[in-house]
Amino acid sequence: MSTQIAVRLPDDVVAFLDRSVAAGVAPSRAALVSQALEREMRLQAALADARTLAGRGPDDDLDGLVRWTIDHLDVDR
Repeated sequence: MSTQIAVRLPDDVVAFLDRSVAAGVAPSRAALVSQALEREMRLQAALADARTLAGRGPDDDLDGLVRWTIDHLDVDR
């Protein structure tokens, strides 16, 4: 599902959108705006994950496995 909204953008941003579409970087203004917003959504989710991990400290469920692997894995280089 999609919803159409009206957004005011600065002239230089619209010019960038138009240049990008003309160059074939994106099929439309809407597609490029949508891609940028999806990238921002992923960034915000990653930052939230990083804050959560920072709050938990360095020890997690995999630390024991990593230590065991280092002690028991023999890799010839």
